[in-house]
Amino acid sequence: MRGRLLVMAGGAVVLLVGVLGAALSASLDTAMLWRMLQGLGFSAVTTASATAAADVLPVERLGEGIGYYGLGQAFAMSVGPAIAIALVSSNPPENLFWGLAVAAGLSLVLCAFCRYERNPGRLPETATYRRMAAKRSAETAPQTAVGGRRGVEGAGAAASTDAAAPAGASADGGNARETAAGPANGHDGRRAFSLNSILEPRALAGGIPLMVISPAFGFGIFFVGLLGTQLGVGNAGLFYTLSAVSMIVVRISSRAFMDRVLPIRLFAVAVVAGIVGYLLLLCTTLPLLSGGMRDAVFYVAGVFYGICLGMTLPVNQTVAVKNSPAERWGAANGLFLLMLDAGIGAASIVWGITNDTIGPAFTICCVIVLIAASLGVAYITYPASAKRR
Repeated sequence: MRGRLLVMAGGAVVLLVGVLGAALSASLDTAMLWRMLQGLGFSAVTTASATAAADVLPVERLGEGIGYYGLGQAFAMSVGPAIAIALVSSNPPENLFWGLAVAAGLSLVLCAFCRYERNPGRLPETATYRRMAAKRSAETAPQTAVGGRRGVEGAGAAASTDAAAPAGASADGGNARETAAGPANGHDGRRAFSLNSILEPRALAGGIPLMVISPAFGFGIFFVGLLGTQLGVGNAGLFYTLSAVSMIVVRISSRAFMDRVLPIRLFAVAVVAGIVGYLLLLCTTLPLLSGGMRDAVFYVAGVFYGICLGMTLPVNQTVAVKNSPAERWGAANGLFLLMLDAGIGAASIVWGITNDTIGPAFTICCVIVLIAASLGVAYITYPASAKRR
């Protein structure tokens, strides 16, 4: 139940080492190894921080709180590419790594403010971590008290019973041997390792729809800036700025609907916004638009992209968390974020191939199909409570 801070801080250290190693590496091969280390650290930080956010939130405002938490994640996914473009375009391009090192170092410093595990009593009364800590204390206290009272009596009773027992046999009929050497079936009482011990399958309810729609975010992160450059858009980075602004507006206003409206309806709004955004991007690739009109459509697409990204992550993460037992929230967030990363990573490889061989218009059409398909998948995987009252 504990260990969020340890995983978070440890992940930040690993991430920082990976970034610095990549900055100082002399070859592409070693840079790839450092890049893998970055991924390891990043996954630890994001999983632990997402679980910590769910731990401290009042249950009745869990969806709203995850929405605010997700603002940081979605904001980074939107603004990050614009900052990266600026750093890579600077002299020298390696400034990108030093900028990333500053971000990793800052995340390590901010870990110092995550102290709720030491004093859960300061959390809201309905916070899940506070309730779990109180339950654990209540279960531990009686056992300690009973053990203290029975300690001396138990020692004397055991001695007299063993004395009266036949030679070579224990008073409990052999259970003592099992206690010392392990259960009779040969196991030591510990659960065997399995994927279920580190990944919570009930989080698939929100993770699968996210994985289906995440290729849209992969295209937005890695290819929209390139598309703007190819089209000759005046300031391609403005797409990310406007998407970030729209996300902030969505998250600030989420208090009015995040815990009141069914998740399937909220996700439907996100899907519609995503489709509109990519249809606008598709229009910019056609000869129908040019000059200032094309640039304006390109920028407006960023607004709808931001709405889609800003709603998709918290809605599906809320579904994944609420569908999992509280003591498994760490494993639930781990699986949820794994599916996000897998969807973005795998699709980005495919998008790179289709962009080069067929063209960005075809790739955008594929993205639109996946966005629409994600809503159908959500109708299948979401629990009944997320689809109807």
